[in-house]
Amino acid sequence: MLKKYNVALKLSSFIVSVFMLLIFISIYLYSGSLSILFNAFHFVLPLVFLLFFCCFFIIHVRVENFVYSKVKSIYEDLLPKGLAIAEDSLQKDVQIMTNSIQKFAKDSKLEIQLLKDKENYRKEFIGNLAHELKTPFFTVQGYILTLLEGKVNDKRLVKKYLQKASSATDRLGYIIKDVDLITELETGVTNLKIEKFDLCELIRDLVESFEIKTKQKGIDLIYEFGNIKSIFVNADNFRITQVMSNLIVNSLNYGVENGTTEITIKHLSKEKVLVRIIDNGKGISEEDLPRIFERFYRVDKTRNRNEGGSGLGLAIVKHIVEAHNELVYVESSLNVGSEFSFTLTKSN
Repeated sequence: MLKKYNVALKLSSFIVSVFMLLIFISIYLYSGSLSILFNAFHFVLPLVFLLFFCCFFIIHVRVENFVYSKVKSIYEDLLPKGLAIAEDSLQKDVQIMTNSIQKFAKDSKLEIQLLKDKENYRKEFIGNLAHELKTPFFTVQGYILTLLEGKVNDKRLVKKYLQKASSATDRLGYIIKDVDLITELETGVTNLKIEKFDLCELIRDLVESFEIKTKQKGIDLIYEFGNIKSIFVNADNFRITQVMSNLIVNSLNYGVENGTTEITIKHLSKEKVLVRIIDNGKGISEEDLPRIFERFYRVDKTRNRNEGGSGLGLAIVKHIVEAHNELVYVESSLNVGSEFSFTLTKSN
């Protein structure tokens, strides 16, 4: 019911608020106290309501008359000359148009805000991408220019420079490949190869493949399935392996020495399982949590760059899981640890 008078109510409230604020300021500057207003509230309150209703009536009537005149002129242009205009029909159309204008104004405001948010996100993404590409590019450029100048005669030093340049080009390759993958996932170009496979076996193989890295980090990577030996799911084996790898790498990068990363599988229902990667690492602050799956967003602005990678791992996780029509979750507390989890569909 109030939607009909939404514009008039808002404008009237604003005018009365500004008017009362000016009165309060004037009286306070003149007398140094607002006691006069409080003592005369039985007079001031009716005055406020009277002002509000006068503003409301004038604004509402003006809007109605404006729309009415426009609709009437349209009718007069469309209908044959001399044909009477039905007032009931005209009033109904006026109300419909008034509601449409109000809805259009509200939708336009939301659309403008959405466009502003997208523009800010685009600028931030381009800035982050340029920064990520700049670091390895200048590294490669610096070593190559040093070698081209011919001032380095030590073969071991030359080999060292070439290896560092090679590592930087690898990082450039990771970034380009991952950006390309995210673009394909967002546009639906990448087709998932859905098949039946053993999720427990996939996790066992992954844990074994990370054995060297976990020893270097001083972190125990373990899995716990209870008495269950096999859990079959329907998904893209390669992409889910990529999801698990990215989550494990993220856990190891932000883990602590002598810490633990545990992988478990929980049965949610007859159709769904929940894969959980839990660690007792550095954790994530509440401020960073809402943005953790954004492209190139880093909780630690310096440390992760030293670890290499593209900075797109968690963004890829989110896109792959959502491409399977599944859900991904994150829970974390700073200096306590993090838990990343995602759902998968069981195979019948």
